Amino acid sequence: MSMTDTTASGPGFTEPSERRDLRASVAQFAKNYGPDYWLGKAYSDAKTEELWQAAGRQGFLGVAIPEEYGGAGGTIGDLAAVCEELATAGCPLLLMVVSPAICGTTIATYGTDEQKAYWLPGFADGTTKMAFAITEPDAGSNSHNIVTTATPDSDGWRLHGGKVYISGVDECGHVLVVARTQSAKTGKLRPALFIVPTDAEGFSFTEIAMGMVEPERQFTVHIDDVVLPADALVGSADAGIEQLFAGLNPERIMAASSATGMARYALAKATSYVKEREVWGVPIGQHQAVAHPLAQSHIEIELARLMTQRAAALYDCGDLMLAGEAANMAKYASAEAACTTVDRAVQALGGNGLAQEYGLVHLVAASRLTRIAPVSREMALNFVAQFSLGLPKSY
Repeated sequence: MSMTDTTASGPGFTEPSERRDLRASVAQFAKNYGPDYWLGKAYSDAKTEELWQAAGRQGFLGVAIPEEYGGAGGTIGDLAAVCEELATAGCPLLLMVVSPAICGTTIATYGTDEQKAYWLPGFADGTTKMAFAITEPDAGSNSHNIVTTATPDSDGWRLHGGKVYISGVDECGHVLVVARTQSAKTGKLRPALFIVPTDAEGFSFTEIAMGMVEPERQFTVHIDDVVLPADALVGSADAGIEQLFAGLNPERIMAASSATGMARYALAKATSYVKEREVWGVPIGQHQAVAHPLAQSHIEIELARLMTQRAAALYDCGDLMLAGEAANMAKYASAEAACTTVDRAVQALGGNGLAQEYGLVHLVAASRLTRIAPVSREMALNFVAQFSLGLPKSY
């Protein structure tokens, strides 16, 4: 599926017609849920399980899973489009970034035939939710400093360690855990991936109290001598960082799409308001001081969307180095667009921007988080400085 086509809309960069049709289908589907449903779940400490299961039945969660395992055989760009449109409709699914994107992609790429047959159909129809655990208290996302270790044990493995800020563990049956094993070639510790049941003996988790309004929760994970079978390992124990980034690039593309969706939602709210709100006899959107910031946000959002689509296209065609560069740029640009757009939208509504009734205030913290997770803006800038500009590594 080419990411460039020349259609009746004119020459230039456009998404393929199938992708545009997918976006329209998701947007129509999301009207059955939207911000009232999503915020109702968030404020009542409930889960968006109905939305997740319905999206699974519609095939939206499985668009990037291979057809032979029940998916649509599409690409990460297709999955990112689903993620963006749900966020644009005001009912984002955070675990889309984690379960089908990171975990599903990793297993589809590196899993054994048995692992693919066992796990991928569940990712495709939404009956499987899997969390992803890499971040540690003293390491962040620095895989070189991860202390969670996996050691061979008879016919399997033993895991020890802990993770922090892990999303949705309470609603997932398994977690894809990044641990370190000793390389048989060099003797050095290298990252490896293990599927761990959340009900395994020695595995526990504690909720982190967050000032966020969202249905998904964050957890500290404790891994105390968890015994795993041999087939819990995904890929090679010696695969190292290359295998890890097979899942992290899709994560950044998906996070960028979620952020641009959030920004589109906020911009639509503000635009609708300033068309109707009148002061001194005219809609406030007639004033350039109100109109220009919103127009600027529209430009910034569309630029971020283009870079996100470029990152997805590069990943889909297998150019992983350029995809990594573009994914970091997309994540940076999308986070900036989300933060500035939400701020401008709240400012346009004035005091109403901070009232729950108008559906924006919960985005103040959510948009700010996009600059931090899943990779901080500073680490994205470090990547671009080193790999795009050729500057000395600073960390």
